[in-house]
Amino acid sequence: MRPILIFLSLCGVIVSALALHVHYSTGTEPCSINAHWDCGIVNHSSFSVVYGVPVALIGIVGHALLEILVLLRKKGLFFLTTLFGVGYSGYLSHVEAQVLGVWCIYCVTSASILVLLMLLGGGWLLSGRRIPATTPISAS
Repeated sequence: MRPILIFLSLCGVIVSALALHVHYSTGTEPCSINAHWDCGIVNHSSFSVVYGVPVALIGIVGHALLEILVLLRKKGLFFLTTLFGVGYSGYLSHVEAQVLGVWCIYCVTSASILVLLMLLGGGWLLSGRRIPATTPISAS
């Protein structure tokens, strides 16, 4: 399970790095597909920065943190971190859908990776846990 989690976290770092490139770019990006899919609009909006830090950079750091937590075998902290990431990605997806009216393919990919990491992380957290044995009821 751990190699899969590390691989997916690395994919998240890469996708977030691509989004960060768009954030600082002034040209037309290959992810700007049409009026509904335009990474440039999303990554240049006021929602793409939190306290002066680009959200894409937060994504890079977050996905890298997930890799570290997997390497350290911190199952619970990994799962909690993915829950936070999925929650924040959900908020950003709401902004894309309801406020901006345009989607970023990198953002959607990152959110999908986080959901998958959360689900797999939940399985990883539960793996190896012992289920208490029940005492058989005697038929006397």
